[in-house]
Amino acid sequence: MSDLEFTHLDESGRARMVDVTTKDPTHRRAVARCKVMMQPETASAIVNRKLKKGDVLSVARVAAIMAAKRTSETIPLCHPLMIASVSISFEVGDDHVAIEAQVDCVERTGVEMEALHSCSVAALTIYDMCKSADRGMAITDLALWEKTGGRSGTYRRASET
Repeated sequence: MSDLEFTHLDESGRARMVDVTTKDPTHRRAVARCKVMMQPETASAIVNRKLKKGDVLSVARVAAIMAAKRTSETIPLCHPLMIASVSISFEVGDDHVAIEAQVDCVERTGVEMEALHSCSVAALTIYDMCKSADRGMAITDLALWEKTGGRSGTYRRASET
């Protein structure tokens, strides 16, 4: 099978879940990142815990961890995985919150979708908790930054210049 063929379609073009039973479990890791762009006053309120809904980053961290564990319930053709570790980090800038999600497991398939799902739910949670103060926020730059393990090996996104 070439890299350009769709693995989630059968020979008739119907959606299917890929059969991974013949693969060996290996350590898999994926890192995803995104940003929530906002007014500087909103970023300051997050840092100083001045928003009415409470500690934005703590709630977003828990939401992100929950999202990683439940990815297969939201993305139809994802395999349910036994997630071993989820790590979420935030960096608050003058006008944004940068989010990084790292997900690890020992499985037969990768955790890229779990990392991306985790990162996006963290961003959506930040938006939800801050929307009364700043409806102009935007979630940007959601991307896979790294994945390791499995047959295809390591992938690292080229650094921004």
